[in-house]
Amino acid sequence: MSKVFSTFVAAAALLSMTAAASAQQNNTKVGMLTCKTSASLGLIIGSHQGLACKFEPNNGRSAELYSGYINRLGVDIGFTAGGVMAWAVIAHSAGVPAGALAGKYIGASGDIALGFGVGGNALIGGSGRSFALQPLSVEGEVGVNLALGVAGLTLASGR
Repeated sequence: MSKVFSTFVAAAALLSMTAAASAQQNNTKVGMLTCKTSASLGLIIGSHQGLACKFEPNNGRSAELYSGYINRLGVDIGFTAGGVMAWAVIAHSAGVPAGALAGKYIGASGDIALGFGVGGNALIGGSGRSFALQPLSVEGEVGVNLALGVAGLTLASGR
């Protein structure tokens, strides 16, 4: 059973990273999404963290606020006191309407922390699965944690 689970997690991570890489071809960076994360307790096969996010578009429009959460499925052992994640937002065109980042994203995730830690999450999704969140998502966190697997991110417009 655990061998099947491990194979599933590895295959899903590889697929999502490949999809994120292909989604970036012939697209443009439209801004930065920065999220503050809540504390997290790794429950061996998964975790859940609340998010408070701000999207800063490159086109000079004012920043947009989002709230949401990120769930991880895979190996996740330990705890974190929260931190910050940041992604470059890649889209098919530069004209992104307000609130368009709301939706569900999926991709690969990895974190390690011993005191201070780092991690990355490559995700695709949003309205019409038209956005790729590329890991400038270097995650800063404080805690003791090891996580590797598939991440699901859900964003809602406003807070």
